[in-house]
Amino acid sequence: MTLTLRRPTLEDESAVRALHEQLLRDDFSFVLDEGTWPEVLAAVDRASRGEDLPPGFVRADYLLAEVDGEIVGRTSIRYELNDYLRRVGGHVGYGVGPAFRRRGYATEILRQSVERLNTAGVERVLVTCADDNAGSAATIEACGGVLENVVPDGNGRPTRRYWIG
Repeated sequence: MTLTLRRPTLEDESAVRALHEQLLRDDFSFVLDEGTWPEVLAAVDRASRGEDLPPGFVRADYLLAEVDGEIVGRTSIRYELNDYLRRVGGHVGYGVGPAFRRRGYATEILRQSVERLNTAGVERVLVTCADDNAGSAATIEACGGVLENVVPDGNGRPTRRYWIG
């Protein structure tokens, strides 16, 4: 398996929107921003440059995970932490489409995301997941994550906080 992280393009709209609908059932948003696809791509570009960000957002790369020409997931790589991200969001937010789970894609997405952060000078990477998400916890631990604590998120749900590096 060769998994590649890449920026979304105009040609990705239908595949990304389909995965977005599937992941909403898991209370996970796949699309960075609402609007037309060109507007979404413009928001992705602004986020990567850290320009004109909505309140509470930080510079981030929004990348698609592709295997054999098919989009299997995505990652948001945040290069700094604000108060919210430090508590429950972390440096990396990743997701894998339901049809592509249990194939090692999440582990590879997280591994490559951590590598990009390390290359950018982020030595310790915070990754979080819901306390009841055993699959994500196993992925984070497989990438070297060490559990620091469990804290309530904004809705009172327990969130595991892991550090890698």
